[in-house]
Amino acid sequence: MLRAGLLILAVAVAVGSARAEDWPLPDWQADITAIDWQAVDSYAFPERDATKRSGIRSDALLIIRDGRILHERYAAPTTAKTAHLTWSVSKSVLATVLGVAQGEGRFQLQDPAARFYPPMQAHPDVRLADLLHWASGLAWQEDYEYAPLKSSVVAMLYTRGRHDMAAYTASRPVAEKPGQRFIYSSGDSNVLAAALRGMLKGSAYPDYPWQALFTPLGIHSAVWERDGSGTFVGSSYLYLSARDLARIGLLMQREGRWGGRQLLPASWVAFNRTLSSQATPLPGEANPGGHWWLNQPLPGSASPWPDAPADTYAALGHWGQALYILPTHKLVIVRYADDRDGSYHHNELLKRVLAALAKEGA
Repeated sequence: MLRAGLLILAVAVAVGSARAEDWPLPDWQADITAIDWQAVDSYAFPERDATKRSGIRSDALLIIRDGRILHERYAAPTTAKTAHLTWSVSKSVLATVLGVAQGEGRFQLQDPAARFYPPMQAHPDVRLADLLHWASGLAWQEDYEYAPLKSSVVAMLYTRGRHDMAAYTASRPVAEKPGQRFIYSSGDSNVLAAALRGMLKGSAYPDYPWQALFTPLGIHSAVWERDGSGTFVGSSYLYLSARDLARIGLLMQREGRWGGRQLLPASWVAFNRTLSSQATPLPGEANPGGHWWLNQPLPGSASPWPDAPADTYAALGHWGQALYILPTHKLVIVRYADDRDGSYHHNELLKRVLAALAKEGA
């Protein structure tokens, strides 16, 4: 009888634990806990002068704790169903798709990029790991509207490179030995997108992000543009609703698990969250991991976001797009925006969110 009782207790605990973990199946549940979000909203959604394009302009803010929505706000015309341009958040989602491919045995980090993308034979020593660390060594200037005539990324996305962005990147001259120095490059990301194509057979490529990641997560809003060669613009042109991007955040927060399935290898998540040995300090910026951005300090420097836990990491994009993951607090935060003047600061938003949650627990 004692043994039977212990077995029943063990089953009850297991069932209780399973029920305690919420998943957005089919959609997110909301936590009705009353939290004062005024300080958060006053920062993210300040009153604006409609005649000015500068300043902080949030289009969406979504805060999720342990799989439940705590706070959600949108600014017209953005809604919960809007597939918003994610800009360079696309890079981290590309890395997540690649993680599924790696778990399927399609490549190893030390493989040369040329194995899967022949134009990189001009740079035979560049490994996939180097591209994931933005350390290909290829000459690159990641300037946007502030220096368009000198910008490699503007040329790749909009002028001479737009028909085949990976080929444009592969044709760049060598600036450094591969794997030696971090040089942020949207070109590296688009070579990875082309390499993914080489890992797949036949006509599998156009559907692969959906088959590998989006459909298993229940993501329905995704639109991913491709260049003239048919390669996904892995650097920049993925569109997702805030709720769908949060699904990727929850997958990462839970070490690659989705429901009862290990969709993404836990070792891949660990790689994404490991500080690149090539990282160099960028004032006010997060530090690079495996195509994600980390709050881990470099030797001799402080954490980029001092008011957030050191294990915080993020996918970040132009004009203030962000997917923050705070494992210590089981938080996933999505922010879509159209910031134009650099006045928005990641640390300030995270500090206010954590302060609001601390007051709830007081």
